[in-house]
Amino acid sequence: MRKIPNNGNLKMTKVAYPLGLFICLFIYVAYIKWHWASATQAFFSITEVASGARRGQQAHSPPGTAARGHEVFYGIMFDAGSTGTRVHIFQFARQPGETPTLTHETFKALKPGLSAYADDVEKSTSGIQELLDVAKQDIPFDFWKATPLVLKATAGLRLLPGEKAQKLLQKVKEVFKASPFLVGDDCVSIMNGTDEGVSAWITVNFLTGSLKTPGRSSVGMLDLGGGSTQITFLPGVEDTLQTSPPGYLTSLQMFNRTYKLYSYSYLGLGLMSARLAILGGMEGKPAEHGKELVSPCLSPGFTGEWEHAEITYRISGQKAAVNLHKLCASRVSEILRNKVHRTEEVKDVDFYAFSYYYDLAANVGLIDVEKGGSLVVGDFDIAAKYVCRTAETQPQGNPFLCMDLTYISLLLQEFGFPENKVLKLTRKINNVETSWALGAIFHYIDSLSRQKSPAL
Repeated sequence: MRKIPNNGNLKMTKVAYPLGLFICLFIYVAYIKWHWASATQAFFSITEVASGARRGQQAHSPPGTAARGHEVFYGIMFDAGSTGTRVHIFQFARQPGETPTLTHETFKALKPGLSAYADDVEKSTSGIQELLDVAKQDIPFDFWKATPLVLKATAGLRLLPGEKAQKLLQKVKEVFKASPFLVGDDCVSIMNGTDEGVSAWITVNFLTGSLKTPGRSSVGMLDLGGGSTQITFLPGVEDTLQTSPPGYLTSLQMFNRTYKLYSYSYLGLGLMSARLAILGGMEGKPAEHGKELVSPCLSPGFTGEWEHAEITYRISGQKAAVNLHKLCASRVSEILRNKVHRTEEVKDVDFYAFSYYYDLAANVGLIDVEKGGSLVVGDFDIAAKYVCRTAETQPQGNPFLCMDLTYISLLLQEFGFPENKVLKLTRKINNVETSWALGAIFHYIDSLSRQKSPAL
């Protein structure tokens, strides 16, 4: 018997075949579009990271920041000081066309300073590596290759013989080169004193907003470290520019503006170096035949030992000394004679003072230990006279207090500050440490940006 064809099934087959083909084609096209979009997004993400690494300061923003239209970037600055090595890890954010803002800082310090390893440079590496590990923990992995890593050494290494200092720096550079961060040929250097002062000036004026607002009055900076002291301000009087000695004026370019700054660093006039000079010792040399160093700035009955730059000195007060402050001031004046340039304009500029200025003022109750505060220059003299008078009859917890306060008082007077001049003493501005390290890394990143994009 002949089979009758099923026309209903035939019709269904004719309809289902093209419909299935269409659905398959639709799914295939949708898959291709999705795959292309994913690949494109990944490509641009990688490109953004790579371009950030090439620019030396920019990388793609973490999830969520791109929508807000700002870029995020990091910088790492090692401060190799005379008493310790400190790492500062800064996070910045920047809206297009605007000045960057600091959004976060991580800080860690280790003792002693690099100069302590001058005779055994290998021992310096473990501390440097420890601080690098802090940076790795703080900075997201995707940003490592685009984050500049810089070490600047200050007075401690400047006081070392050149060959020893260079060996230390070379060892640090080797450790840096092995790290995953952005490391340039100039990543490790001894910072000259002027750069230290200028960097601190950038920090203060960045944090107070003066660099963001053209025409806003800038503030001056006083820093008293262990080996050197700096003074930096932006002169507003032509006479200051005309009468400043050679080497006291320096140009700074930031945000496409050029600043002509008065800035000078006095090597050997930091508080620890000044102590040694007042005691009659010489930097880097033990006392001859272990001789005791006698000073009118110490209590008459005091005897003890003091360690400076890895050398231990035997010290004592001058026996039967009377009017300790007068004797001490006379000795300090000898040390400062013809060492400091005086400029009249400082009395008309607002100044911030840091480091040992702050520590000594807090030590004797002139400012709050945690919050800082303001004082007048004459307060240091009043405190020095009181402490020295007390030291004549009873031992002090800090045997150097009379000496240190007298030194600070006379140093400020030598700079040209009158007794009624107000100084602001602080460790933080807007809750950010007032270290030169912020200004130094900020300037370094800005210079990288100008090298790569001169038009910016």
